[in-house]
Amino acid sequence: MEHELGIGKTRFFALLKSYRSNPDIFSIEYERRSPKRLSDTAEQLMKQELATDKGLIDNPQIPIKFYNYSAIRDRLLKQEVVVSLSTLIARAKHLGFYQAKKPHIVHDREVITTAIGALIQHDASLHLWSPYANTKWSLITSLDDFSRTILYADFFEKETTWVHIRAAEELMETYGIPLRYYVDQLRIFRFVQNRDSIWRKHILQTDDVDPQWREGMRRIGTDVVYALSAQAKGKIERPYRWLQDRIVRTCAINHVTTITAAKEILKEEVKRYNEHQVHSTTKEIPMLRFEKAKKTGNSFFRLFSLPKPYISTKDVFALKEKRIVNGYHKISLWGKEIFIPKVPLREYVEVFIVPDKKQGTVEFRFWFDKKLVHTVFSPIKEFPAVHF
Repeated sequence: MEHELGIGKTRFFALLKSYRSNPDIFSIEYERRSPKRLSDTAEQLMKQELATDKGLIDNPQIPIKFYNYSAIRDRLLKQEVVVSLSTLIARAKHLGFYQAKKPHIVHDREVITTAIGALIQHDASLHLWSPYANTKWSLITSLDDFSRTILYADFFEKETTWVHIRAAEELMETYGIPLRYYVDQLRIFRFVQNRDSIWRKHILQTDDVDPQWREGMRRIGTDVVYALSAQAKGKIERPYRWLQDRIVRTCAINHVTTITAAKEILKEEVKRYNEHQVHSTTKEIPMLRFEKAKKTGNSFFRLFSLPKPYISTKDVFALKEKRIVNGYHKISLWGKEIFIPKVPLREYVEVFIVPDKKQGTVEFRFWFDKKLVHTVFSPIKEFPAVHF
């Protein structure tokens, strides 16, 4: 029977099953259908979006040099135009909106960790994210190496030690305490002899002094690993290149002028990256890979808890200074004298400093002999020389 029909056994038994399940409508006739053509409206929108990308490439004020057909496809999808990437590229070639890709540079893209929370890639990028803005903003992100999920991302008008401390605090309170952070050798993250020291004699060697951010990591019990070369740092910066391309395009198209509007675009792009895009290295959607690892216990994240003797996150995620109490029970901090009770004269106190720009205040928490002994609030404007 298979020979008479000109089909194999697999196809024959599939047809037999179909016949037995519903003999009344069974048929072996094959109707060829041509693919559905795009409407004239869809074709016009596709041409407009391609022309928009060309305008971005031709604009010397915008750091975009190549077409991003995936981004164009996503913009079309928001206009309810569904088109495959291959079709879009074919139209681009036909209409003259096409550039051949540069030869692919081979590099190591392997996942070097075995569980979520084993390594958090953390960095910042200062850039003119919108050609219509008057200033550059710093994008700070933290990415889980195993799942490639972006766990933290936000824009800041200035990159300071404090915003990096707040980024770590938000990540740990949300996901738990990771095993290690992976950062570059920026002064915020590491003291390096011959670069940071003003000592004529080599009294302090590299890592003999902890910058504020590193000291906070020690208090919470998270190790820090440094990228020792430009090639190693490139591993951290690849997500920035992806975000930069997407965000700059969207900010340019929407004529974004404020950091508030850029934050909304960033939030949307991070959500799309985490929840919808299959990562080229892991071949999985980052957040699905993250959640799967979390459910199976494949995680190095520790439940967030305060290390002893601290009683508040303000004693861990804070700027820290050390001062000696003088004969009048006072300390001097950035030119301001503060009265400190309950501490013997000539003894050192640890000062944990927590600025709150929204409230316009700075909280000073004084510790002596492993106890919180005093708290003072002051207006931020009293410290104009300090960049919180």
